[in-house]
Amino acid sequence: MKKSVLLSLAGLMFVSASASAISISGQAGKEYTNLGFGMGTETSGLALTGNWTHNDDDGDVAGLGLGLNIPLGPFLATVGGKGIYTDPKAGDSGYAAAVGGGLQWKIGDSLRLFGEYYYSPDSLSSGIDSYTEANAGARYTLMRPISIEAGYRYLNLAGKDGNRDNAVADGPYVGVSAAF
Repeated sequence: MKKSVLLSLAGLMFVSASASAISISGQAGKEYTNLGFGMGTETSGLALTGNWTHNDDDGDVAGLGLGLNIPLGPFLATVGGKGIYTDPKAGDSGYAAAVGGGLQWKIGDSLRLFGEYYYSPDSLSSGIDSYTEANAGARYTLMRPISIEAGYRYLNLAGKDGNRDNAVADGPYVGVSAAF
């Protein structure tokens, strides 16, 4: 019974994802870079995301997320979770299971405002006390499939066992993405 339920859920995800656009993106801030991909992030239904954020002074974070996009009038709300691998410069490598979501507002054909927030407490993480990620910005489509983006990203790994906090990302960024 468990196997058939898991196969059904996996099938729903692939059916939903097969009709959705795939996107790749890159952002650069003053002291960090972020590379990401997404599938189904701009349409209702299931969405799959992944990213890798790097900071020379504070470490690396890689995540894989699954969300449900729900249309709310002119907005697209997302609720979901992320499985995250953390590798802070000060502290132990570990994991975090973060929950959160986001909101997108499509203004016309070319402009989209967005924001998201994910959090993992000590009880859902190892090697760190907590995981906090927030991102807000605007994306402008120059011509399909190319978009440019500007925003603010905050990603913090709170230190545990006397280790300092590692702010992997904390500042404005610019980026580019392509959606197919």
